[in-house]
Amino acid sequence: MRRALAVCLTAVALLTACTTQEKGDGTDGRPTPGAPGSAEPGTLRVLASSELTDMAPVLEDIREETGITVRLTPIGTLDAVDLLATGRADGKYDALWLSSNDSLRLRPEAAKRVVSETPVMTSPVAVGVKDATAAKLGWRAGQVTWSRVEQAVADGKLTYGMTDPARSNSGFASLVSVASALSGAQSALTDADVAKATPRLREFFAGQKLTSGSSGWLATAYERRGNVDALLNYESVLKGIEGLTVFRPTDGVVTADYPLSTLASTHATTRENVRRVAEALRTPEIQRKITRGTHRRPVLASVPPAPGLDTSRRRELPYPGTRSVADGLLDAYENDLRRPSRTVYVLDTSGSMEGERLRRLKEALTALTGDFRDREEVTLMPFATDVKRVATHVVDPADPGTGLDGIRRDTKGLTARGDTAIYTSLERAYDHLGGGRDTFTSIVLMTDGENTTGADAADFDRFYGSLSEARQEIPVFPVLFGDSDRTELTHIAELTGGRLFDAQKGAADAAFEEIRGYQ
Repeated sequence: MRRALAVCLTAVALLTACTTQEKGDGTDGRPTPGAPGSAEPGTLRVLASSELTDMAPVLEDIREETGITVRLTPIGTLDAVDLLATGRADGKYDALWLSSNDSLRLRPEAAKRVVSETPVMTSPVAVGVKDATAAKLGWRAGQVTWSRVEQAVADGKLTYGMTDPARSNSGFASLVSVASALSGAQSALTDADVAKATPRLREFFAGQKLTSGSSGWLATAYERRGNVDALLNYESVLKGIEGLTVFRPTDGVVTADYPLSTLASTHATTRENVRRVAEALRTPEIQRKITRGTHRRPVLASVPPAPGLDTSRRRELPYPGTRSVADGLLDAYENDLRRPSRTVYVLDTSGSMEGERLRRLKEALTALTGDFRDREEVTLMPFATDVKRVATHVVDPADPGTGLDGIRRDTKGLTARGDTAIYTSLERAYDHLGGGRDTFTSIVLMTDGENTTGADAADFDRFYGSLSEARQEIPVFPVLFGDSDRTELTHIAELTGGRLFDAQKGAADAAFEEIRGYQ
């Protein structure tokens, strides 16, 4: 149940961007970390932070200048660290380009697989506040501190969204920034600092009303729902969202430096290509294009930041010095500081799930019990021709084993028979959740086929449209499984503000695990 910094999110569906597009096994043909494409002369295979898809125009310029094609495989920072640590990146990738290598340095088995790193650009953690909210609060550039943000939350004047720090480096950098500032730490965070700051951190995170596994979905959810006043993320991401006033807290922030890093397993010739690309990225012309096109800051002192980027100095807050402190901070956030999660798992146990598919589903859910948080409410809702039963379990911090054992017991007892009533079952899930609870609330739908009985898509659209505004904010995260109808599940995700996950190739456990960042 306790989550470590190096939590493994295997087989995450990824988007390949930049000057080439490759096919893989993920959603919409997107490659997974196990399918990066073969080595090609003049091509660099790069594991990259997901937000670097916006570098495609710059990388096209690099290709024209150097003749080297950079093929990005976007990935979460902690996913990349795990791939390196376990040796699964050896021979499959040539370089690493994350927002920061600080997490890498906390795992020696991963750090030893990097032989060089060249910072390319920077972006500090910042607070993006709705223009109207910033005006109401009277906030001005150069006056906002994390303490002021905390006070606004305590006064009921500010709510915000942030990515999951156990899965997103921007989330973890935000968590470190807040913890360091509120504890008054004068150097790298210690366990004592975290303990000292806990009461204020608990108050601060009471204002978090939106969570996400990625910056992209966080921005999409913010724009769709509009139910939070602010977002915590990298300055460059926030600058790309219309209607936000962006503040860098004056009491300090963590800054991403986006180092392009060479992997130890890379051939000498390819290492030279990594060096040439890094060198090209740091030329004045390219640095100007980077800052103007992405809102990131240049690393060359001779190149000014793009217009609109605050140039005043800020205190730079260091990462935790040890992995144990980082793990302790994450553990405190997941199990104590943040709002609890409340999720209904709507599970297809129709006749077509008999055999291997049901076995995979049971294994995935059983494995997931090791990741459920303290105070989390988990409802299993197996369905076929109709909902078969509703079983709710709570992970009580005083006795977590009882809730987790109950989930495992009910999972083991799942059986497959009957037709497939997807929409009827989703309506039951919304009815079960109701409203008014102070939780991160969501529905996970797993199905291997099309809707064959009960309510149809039009019926569900009408049902969803009749829900209160608060209940319409509960997203559905469908999981592609078996012969699932992508069109149906895509519509459900888009209608409810969720996201589609892919488990068609057998990685049900990976799909369920990735969804955790959104709960």
